[in-house]
Amino acid sequence: MKILHTADWHLGHRLHEQSQVAEQTLFLSWIETYISTEKIDVLLISGDVFDTGSPSNQSLEMYYSFLVKLKGTSCKSIIITGGNHDSAGTLNAPKHILNALSIKVVGKATEHIEDEVFEIDVNGEKVIIAAVPYLRDGDIRRAVAGESFDELTDKYKTALINHYQAAAQQCKLINISNAPVIAMGHLFATGGSISDSEQNIYVGTLGHIGAEDFPTYFDYIALGHLHRPQIIGGNDKVRYSGSPNVLSFSEINYDKKVIVLTVEDHKISKIEEDNIPQFRAFYKLVGTMSECMEAFPNISSNAFGLTPWVEVVLNEPHTINTDALINSAEKYPFEILKMALKRQRKEKGIEELLEETKSIKELLPTEVFKLKCKEIGFDLENRPEIEDAFNEILQAVKNQ
Repeated sequence: MKILHTADWHLGHRLHEQSQVAEQTLFLSWIETYISTEKIDVLLISGDVFDTGSPSNQSLEMYYSFLVKLKGTSCKSIIITGGNHDSAGTLNAPKHILNALSIKVVGKATEHIEDEVFEIDVNGEKVIIAAVPYLRDGDIRRAVAGESFDELTDKYKTALINHYQAAAQQCKLINISNAPVIAMGHLFATGGSISDSEQNIYVGTLGHIGAEDFPTYFDYIALGHLHRPQIIGGNDKVRYSGSPNVLSFSEINYDKKVIVLTVEDHKISKIEEDNIPQFRAFYKLVGTMSECMEAFPNISSNAFGLTPWVEVVLNEPHTINTDALINSAEKYPFEILKMALKRQRKEKGIEELLEETKSIKELLPTEVFKLKCKEIGFDLENRPEIEDAFNEILQAVKNQ
């Protein structure tokens, strides 16, 4: 049996307001072919199928069309869990119909843990899957009046660990054939490395768990949430597959991957990575304005033919007129999505920053919060629990 671990598709994502439908479409076509070529039997998608809780009709059509097309491949089972960007209602709405197509969906934490555990049998080889979705605070922990923030944080982390322990116990209960057991998860595991595209997700200290906090009964833990493929805590069996497409210019210097597990003789015999093609060429130019302009002729597309996207970081001592650079760029078949000045920025108040900012969308809520704390003289560095509280509220608002 061959199992494919992927996550964080973020269908509908826009990079600096530019649609990424072209790359997303190419990825879905590629992974369909990959599943057929590699004879993948089971597909695991560990959360953040969509970039927003209210995906467009176009994103929904891409998602459902892909799932239907897989019925013509070797893939016998698909398991999809909800991420923090997903709407549990959107994912769960068609779950009974999808179940008829051997597609299991767990959009949010269930009332009964057995509804998150599945046994899959392919040609006599079995595997048990604990399909744990993104665990929202309100789904697994109940606040009690008078509790301190530290008590609330500890209670959430304990509830999160207990949820995985309950899932492991349920897996053990039904695992009469000594089959390998895989857990899915969508969370921030300590030691993980983030990219700029994840600054809009909550990465603080609330409820973080490490590789050592997962039950040892699991033979592999298929994680989603962080966009860089990585192994956590030095444990080869706890991994993030990463996102398949570039979601930030900070992600252009490493390969995107999928992870393939091979199950033989009631155990996971191999864990392998495969690179996903880069469907669009990305460039980051750093230097003086003249140096960046000299690099323009070297920017080219790749085999997929999409317009290259460029970030320009000007290494100049002061703000300069960039009209010449913009006019020069118009002669070439690429598009500049982002331009910034590389220098040590002095601390400015929110009003000053807004005056220099093209759009309010360029400021993240977390940036505004930190700036305001500095303006009023609040020592946020020595009070990290306040930042945790802000991020928890922010995430709750985003998920409404």
